[in-house]
Amino acid sequence: MLRRLWPSSLAGRTALVLILALMAVQAAGLTIHALDRVDLQRRAEAREVSLRGFALWRSLVTQPPERRADILADAELPAGLQASLDDSPLVTQSTAPVPERLSRMFRLDGPGPPGLRRFRPREVLSGVERGELRVALRFPDRGWLNLAIAPPRLRPWHSDTFLAAFVAMSVAAALLILWAVRRLTRPVRDLAAAAERLGRDVNAPDLPEAGPREVATAAAAFNTMAGNIRRFVDDRTQMLAAIGHDLRTPITRLRLRAEMMEDDALRERMLRDLEEMEAMINATLTFARDDAAQEAAVPLDLAALARTVADEAADARESALISYEGPERLVLPLRPVATKRAVANLVNNALLYGGAARLSLAHEEGEVVLAVEDDGPGIPPEQVEAVFRPFHRLEASRNRETGGSGLGLTIARSVARAGGGDIRLRNRAEGGLRAELRLPA
Repeated sequence: MLRRLWPSSLAGRTALVLILALMAVQAAGLTIHALDRVDLQRRAEAREVSLRGFALWRSLVTQPPERRADILADAELPAGLQASLDDSPLVTQSTAPVPERLSRMFRLDGPGPPGLRRFRPREVLSGVERGELRVALRFPDRGWLNLAIAPPRLRPWHSDTFLAAFVAMSVAAALLILWAVRRLTRPVRDLAAAAERLGRDVNAPDLPEAGPREVATAAAAFNTMAGNIRRFVDDRTQMLAAIGHDLRTPITRLRLRAEMMEDDALRERMLRDLEEMEAMINATLTFARDDAAQEAAVPLDLAALARTVADEAADARESALISYEGPERLVLPLRPVATKRAVANLVNNALLYGGAARLSLAHEEGEVVLAVEDDGPGIPPEQVEAVFRPFHRLEASRNRETGGSGLGLTIARSVARAGGGDIRLRNRAEGGLRAELRLPA
């Protein structure tokens, strides 16, 4: 339960710890304040009870015995004080002695009630019984005034506005903490978003190097890293472009020389090899340029694009089994040329290695999934990720003669990840391979 309630974000954890700490400090402070109020309240009520009790004694001791009962009946006694006129004291030998704290509180440790000496009782007895403090004052002539005093009950939270004030302070402090934590952790969120943008597009704009010193330093380091990555990609692209340009010249010379060969069979084989070399060079340059990162995303009907790719593949292979199942229209912000290249690569792989391409488009768990299924031999489980590496071909399980350049799945995954998605492969239970192009909905 605690693991579920514990926030997963840095801002949530920081805010929760600060709010709990603030509430603990508030509760401790208010408890100390309440205990002080209880002590003051207890002292005030004890003083009032003792003064009223002594005043009642003075009123009765100055009157003749026959009038004392009427005066006691008309007296207004505070809550917690009861008085009675009796012939004997309520305090007996079995009564527990008065604790020193209560004796000081109700002024039982002094010389007696203030006033002239003749107002003082002939004898004072005190004790505690059944939770009440009992005091017996003996009149000079005859009889006793018995007082039963109930110590004031503790009421630390008796204020009607206490709970409302505590909730109001806690809510105000929580809102301030949430605002401050969100503001302080915003650079971390910006850094994470910038890293995600850089993963999709190496030409993403730099982070602003502003704010506190630590934030500005982290932003500058991130921008430096992004610049180094862009230079590395540019250098790789220029190198491959130069290699491809330099290779085209000897390939062209070889093609011209092959055309002049008298042996027709040998000439055809050499021309096919040269065409394959040129196709590999073009595919390599296409992958190196990474057109998916340069093309702008626009609203694109993925359902129409899938049907178009399926129709074009059906026209190129009249006997192939090609079908589409899904909605008539599904618009997403995508890069048109790059997305079509990725879908075409998946369809061509399915037709080339599986003899069929069944396309289906659907929503799954917040994602749009374009699946392409074939009837081929599938892929060994340990090779599912390896096939995405450039120039990696599964000759043991794929077509040896028309295996392509080994860049189709690499380019398709690059396009998918540039759009915030991915490509997953899994073998079907009934045979064949299922390739899923997953994009954020």
